[in-house]
Amino acid sequence: MSSFFIKKKGPPKVFKKSENSAGSKRKNDGDTGNKLKKKLNSKHNEEISSDSETEGPAVHRKRRANVEEEFDETPQEKKLRLAKLYLDQLRDEEEKKAEEESFETDLIAGRLQEEVLEQKGKLQRMVAKDLLPPDTSEIRLLRGHKLPVTCLVISPDDKHIFSAAKDCSIIKWDVENGKRLHTIAGGRKGTEDRHVGHTAHVLCISISSDGKYLATGDMNKLIMIWEAATCKHLYKFTGHRGPVSGLSFRRGTHDLYSASHDRSIKVWNVDENAYVETLFGHQDVITGLDSGSRERCVTAGGRDRTVRVWKIAEESQLVFHGHEGSIDCIQLINEEHMITGADDGSVSLWSVNKKKPLSTVKAAHGRHGDSGLEQPYWVAAVAALQNSDTVASGSHNSKVQLWKCGQGFRHLEPLFTIPVPGFVNSLKFSSSGKFLVAGVGQEHRLGRWWRLKEAKNGLYIIPLKRQQPEQEGVQNGEENGV
Repeated sequence: MSSFFIKKKGPPKVFKKSENSAGSKRKNDGDTGNKLKKKLNSKHNEEISSDSETEGPAVHRKRRANVEEEFDETPQEKKLRLAKLYLDQLRDEEEKKAEEESFETDLIAGRLQEEVLEQKGKLQRMVAKDLLPPDTSEIRLLRGHKLPVTCLVISPDDKHIFSAAKDCSIIKWDVENGKRLHTIAGGRKGTEDRHVGHTAHVLCISISSDGKYLATGDMNKLIMIWEAATCKHLYKFTGHRGPVSGLSFRRGTHDLYSASHDRSIKVWNVDENAYVETLFGHQDVITGLDSGSRERCVTAGGRDRTVRVWKIAEESQLVFHGHEGSIDCIQLINEEHMITGADDGSVSLWSVNKKKPLSTVKAAHGRHGDSGLEQPYWVAAVAALQNSDTVASGSHNSKVQLWKCGQGFRHLEPLFTIPVPGFVNSLKFSSSGKFLVAGVGQEHRLGRWWRLKEAKNGLYIIPLKRQQPEQEGVQNGEENGV
């Protein structure tokens, strides 16, 4: 009985075991299949959601097999494929290069167009409408000259200012920090032979467009040439028979034009340290001179009341009439337009193509004196922001006046005034138009008719801020009640 039960009991156990194992095996196979599917699905989903995930081994093997099949090619086919790839690469590079060249061509075309307009005297950048009156606290005063400043010039890179005065000295200033970088001291009368520098009032100053040479002219009929970077003395030009009242380098060259109280214009070549020629025509002392890039210069003839354009190559001149008093200052706005100021208080705009002023503002700085005996304030200095619609004028009414030139330079509109006490003897805009410099003194640069004791001899650096588009938008919003 026991053995029978053992035998009988044994097989079911074995059977059960085999059945269970087979069933469990099938179940496990099903489970593993489901798990593999889930795993592959999850891996597939992961690949879609993130490029950074690594591929599963099965997918990787499959792709490698495809790549092997794809690149199972003959050497000829491989060469052809590589050649096509290379040609495509070359084509892409050429297209990119063509795009860049087209962009550069557009830029160059724009610049050339500006240069052509500039040469024709038709370039007029509209900047006046954006200018804002400066805060008086931002105006800086640079003091160093003992006597009134008579003239100044700003270096082409806007980093330095050179000023000269009645004390015969020349000072080089750093615009950023206002420090004196170099002083060429003035000498006493009679020390001309041993003193390197001026021994009489310096009346005019000019710098070449590349910033290499600085030229100064004085009451002693002398023109001095300096190395602008080091303020080293290079040459001395003699030949004028009266005080040298105007100097200007032709833009892009080292040709120098000079004007004098002897009523003549002289042309010099600074590179060669040589005199070129003399031109005559004015009937009175020449008080101012300016030039651009053309081979010509413009002059103000003082009490002969004429403005003249000198065509150097043709040795001819154009004569313009308009002011009622002595024309004391002149400045080119562009190659075909200029601005002048006179002691009758007027400021005039001119075109080289018209013999009369395009526009004149009388008593531009107001009047002074007893009732019934009022006299206009003399205009002692004018300046123009090159190739723009912005000009400035200075007198001794403690204000510098900024003006906007209308379309085609047909009229002058006052913009705003800047408080500057004293005689404004010289005005210059920086090349960038970011600031204006006024050379100020207690006396007029050409004489001692008045003396303003409250004035300080020095340079005023006036920042010129421009209205930003965002500010315009804010202002427009305020106006509309937003």
